[in-house]
Amino acid sequence: MLLFIIGGLVLIVNLLSHQVINSEYQDRAENRTLTKRTIYPPRGIIYDRNGELLVVNQPTYELEMIYNEIPDDFDKEGFCQLLDITVDEYEQTLKTVRSRRYFRRNLPISFMSDIGPSIYSTFQEHLYRFPGFYPTIKSRRSYPDAHGGHVLGYVSEVNSEDINESEIYEIGDQKGSSGIERTYEDVLRGEKGTEYFLKDNLGREVDTYQHGSMDSTAEAGQNLISTLDIELQAYGEELMMNKRGSIVAIQPSTGEILAMVSSPSYDPNKLSFGKERSETFINLLTDTLNKPFLDRSLQAKYPPGSIFKPILALAALQQGITYPSRGMTCTGEYIINERKGFSQGCRNHPRPNNVQTALQYSCNTYFYQLMREFVDQYGFSNPTEGLDTLNAYLESFGLGRTLGVDLINESPGFVPSSDFYNRLYNTKEYTWRSTYILSLGIGQGELELTTLQMANLAAIIANHGYYIKPHVVKGVDGDLITPIEYQTKNRVPVDSIHFYPIVDGMEKVINAGTGYRAYVPGLDICGKTGTSQNPHGEDHSVFFGFGPKANADIAIAVFVENAGGGGAVAAPIGGLMIERYLNGEISERRKALEQRITDINLLDVP
Repeated sequence: MLLFIIGGLVLIVNLLSHQVINSEYQDRAENRTLTKRTIYPPRGIIYDRNGELLVVNQPTYELEMIYNEIPDDFDKEGFCQLLDITVDEYEQTLKTVRSRRYFRRNLPISFMSDIGPSIYSTFQEHLYRFPGFYPTIKSRRSYPDAHGGHVLGYVSEVNSEDINESEIYEIGDQKGSSGIERTYEDVLRGEKGTEYFLKDNLGREVDTYQHGSMDSTAEAGQNLISTLDIELQAYGEELMMNKRGSIVAIQPSTGEILAMVSSPSYDPNKLSFGKERSETFINLLTDTLNKPFLDRSLQAKYPPGSIFKPILALAALQQGITYPSRGMTCTGEYIINERKGFSQGCRNHPRPNNVQTALQYSCNTYFYQLMREFVDQYGFSNPTEGLDTLNAYLESFGLGRTLGVDLINESPGFVPSSDFYNRLYNTKEYTWRSTYILSLGIGQGELELTTLQMANLAAIIANHGYYIKPHVVKGVDGDLITPIEYQTKNRVPVDSIHFYPIVDGMEKVINAGTGYRAYVPGLDICGKTGTSQNPHGEDHSVFFGFGPKANADIAIAVFVENAGGGGAVAAPIGGLMIERYLNGEISERRKALEQRITDINLLDVP
């Protein structure tokens, strides 16, 4: 009796486990009688600030496979004939699919993409003949204007790491890989839906399961309104054609990025799904000279050159190191140590009688002296405290750290600290002094900024002392919703009164100074040119500015690698961009300049 009772209990427990607790047998039955079909939602559409379409969706037909469900007597010839491929192509595709790291025999995986509509519909009629294969409709990203590749980004198929890190993704799903597509993935992605169908003994779908009670609908991703002006973006890319460098344009009053050009760029359509995607990706990745995947607008770090001079002047004015009407004598060189014959050169120009004319003619002597006095304000033997004070100002201007733009991989640039120079120069015999780092005063030495930071500096000056974090998205689903961090005014510790002489000086730069090629009648543009010295080749051309002078509507920074002086290439590009944005067109008298800049080819310069 006891043995029978124990045996009965064991049988009952096993039956309970198999039929109630363990779903293995139920899953097996359902897999043979049910088809679970995933409904992929369309990703959200992206618009520019004026309602122009930047990123849309196009339907794409694909074929998924579950390897374990493919029978041994599979009709390869009939399958290949329907899909218009050869048996060799089928075998090679199957081999490629099986070699993928995230391939699983019992899970669906993409076998073939970009199937033509007519082939797709014909194949569906014969689907019952090919168990293990499931046609699906997805959407691919399309870029009507083919501009803004770096800032808009692209999508790609998820990898095993994405799948392991999140329960949202499955094999074959798509995910934003860069730009807005990646930053706003959670908003654009949407939610997948599910449909269940009953299958007959031939694997054909014959009816919905439980009248669709277990089905769920897909929810489309939300649409985004970007801050970009696509016409200005396209114009900037035209001006930067065959050049290496970047342009960033910001609306000073809002921090909205109007254009973000990185050159060389790429057509984002070619990184959408298609046979040419892999080839395009490899070509872009292996171009080590031009590095088209590098977003030079927020990842590349450059010495800013003389556009740093207005920032040093503002800090010196606030600190009481100098005053606006202070003049200096410039003989064409700045003597650092007369006894040892150490000096730095300056160009031939009229005497800088005040800070305005010092900016107008970009006098190196003037700003070497300001840098020296700033660092030595606590004594010649105590340069660390002076440099630390200057760096506190620079940090408030957003230098040496990321600004927090809503894009990934933003570089902080580099602002050398006193600790950096302590490690670089200090020995038992001597320590560093202000004379070691005077080149920082003219934006050279170890100082490095991104083009985004340069444009933000121009916005700060235009606003007389504050900036709003630069950002590229301003609304969701038609509503202008901006997070509070992109509405907050970040003020720098410089009194508004000190900005007036600096702005006047930058106006002189454009009207009758080194930036005269950026002059546009009636626009009251203010700016500053820079020549970023390059020990490895041709110098880099730099410009930043804004316009109009009162109530500026655009602030801009331009950096063109290996283009020489700032007034030669960067300043004309900056002026043309401002003119195009404010006037909507380029005047006839400046068409020749526009053509000259467009025709310049610097890609052959190493």
